Amino acid sequence: MNPRTTRILLVLGAFVAGLVLFSTVIFIATGRSPTAPIAMPSAVGGPFNLVDQNSKPITDKDLSGHPFLVFFGFTHCPDVCPTTLFDVSEVLRALGPAAKDVRALFITVDPERDTPAVLKDYLSSFDPRVIGVTGDNEAVAAVIKAYRVYAKKVPQDGGGYTMDHTAIVYLMGKDGRFVTPFNMKRRPNEAAEDLKRYL
Repeated sequence: MNPRTTRILLVLGAFVAGLVLFSTVIFIATGRSPTAPIAMPSAVGGPFNLVDQNSKPITDKDLSGHPFLVFFGFTHCPDVCPTTLFDVSEVLRALGPAAKDVRALFITVDPERDTPAVLKDYLSSFDPRVIGVTGDNEAVAAVIKAYRVYAKKVPQDGGGYTMDHTAIVYLMGKDGRFVTPFNMKRRPNEAAEDLKRYL
């Protein structure tokens, strides 16, 4: 490779790296995506085989043809999870009739405690269209890995535990592929209008 080609490739690489860094800074500073979604690894998400809050099997194929939101959390979460689920519920409400074409999943990172019955009781406080998802430890671990979620059990005094976990709402397209982290730090009607673009 001649020196001129090497210089061109270096400049191009620096430009792409700068663009990604700039986009990330905008998202972190403003909570808003630039015009184009921030590039994230395409290998986010994938096939899964779990159960919902009614103990019925649910797989990625059940969501085919619908954009869907995915949030990972647990029912013993003191603040982030209920706040996020409330925000998701408000977005679904703001969608109006269009909400029938959107799906929203709350996937537990704590399958030991979050049985279907526990999830069903917990989600009764939120929009009924939010689907609670759990499964055995192995199946839940697989979906956590597929979505590149961080989840770790943290022991507490007295023998109990809590969970540290990623608190991103993932927007997945109708084809089941990852689109972008979905910004919840805005008015529900603004988030709903954004989501309608993917219907």
